[in-house]
Amino acid sequence: MIERVGTRTLRLTNRPYLIAHASAVGKKEGEGPLGAYFDFVTEDDRMHQKSWELAESALQKTAIHLALHKAGLQKGDLDVILAGDLLNQCTGSFLASVDSDTPYLGQYGACSTMAQGLALGGCLVEGGAARRLLAAASSHFCSAERQYRFPLAYGGQRTPTAQWTATAAGAAVLSAAGHSRLRLTHVLFGKMIEMGVKDANNMGAAMAPAAYDTLSTLLHDLGAQPTDFDCIVTGDLGHVGADLLLTLLRTDGIDLSPVYSDCGSLLFGDEQDAHAGGSGCGCSAAVLCGPLLRDMQAGKIRRLVFAGTGAMMSPTSVQQGQPIAGICHAAVIERSDA
Repeated sequence: MIERVGTRTLRLTNRPYLIAHASAVGKKEGEGPLGAYFDFVTEDDRMHQKSWELAESALQKTAIHLALHKAGLQKGDLDVILAGDLLNQCTGSFLASVDSDTPYLGQYGACSTMAQGLALGGCLVEGGAARRLLAAASSHFCSAERQYRFPLAYGGQRTPTAQWTATAAGAAVLSAAGHSRLRLTHVLFGKMIEMGVKDANNMGAAMAPAAYDTLSTLLHDLGAQPTDFDCIVTGDLGHVGADLLLTLLRTDGIDLSPVYSDCGSLLFGDEQDAHAGGSGCGCSAAVLCGPLLRDMQAGKIRRLVFAGTGAMMSPTSVQQGQPIAGICHAAVIERSDA
């Protein structure tokens, strides 16, 4: 049963099981500080495909296959796949699952896509519409650059506030029954917040107000303090957006810093020249389904808030000078003792 807590938070009383998860990343991501925690690191970012878009699809398919293998399942055992990416019409995702013979729901929340899929998937399992399902998301530096910015050969100068689109994918399996200690307990669907930011190379500034709205609402609805959780992680505000979020919350007397991290800030090292950090649907998906959930399985994290943030824009809207709206969806994952 789904119960509303406070204004917008939903409590999933049966607490769907997160029975398996997997991550797949590119070469640059594998060379970063989290490289040892990913399930698959490719040495060929083209994934032996004839286009970058097909390479992204192959990377997402790899993450899905690994998650299902860990769960001891086949695609036919799923009631639905929820997946998304940054490409027009979610090309990478539908190509990854087109041969699955499984119902498919395409998701688009920009960098918040993995959190959106988990939150919606949790509601579907809790409400009985699905016994088990898979949520996945992916991105690829080369496919995103071609769509949103310039061809790679152009060699355009990146601004200091720009983020590096991760070549990465993550997948997680939710089930109404299982033996996993990881349970999805609460979700909160975010509102679009638009503060007039028009610079597509400063997505952190566009997304931070939405993260502020979602996290402050979640804490208020639950009557919780940040330190009631072991980790509160956004994805992907990057260095700029993360600093803005902490500043916004401090105006309300909320100090998130003791338990706060951002997937975009974690993925790359300072020496990797990612400027303001990582971004893209696959960034938070891979960090969640790699190091974060591994730490939960090991008992290092017991209560996690995963707050995916997205910059809602398209190449056309940016070219027309439209402002960029931010959005943030949250999922609370807890580790039980039994």
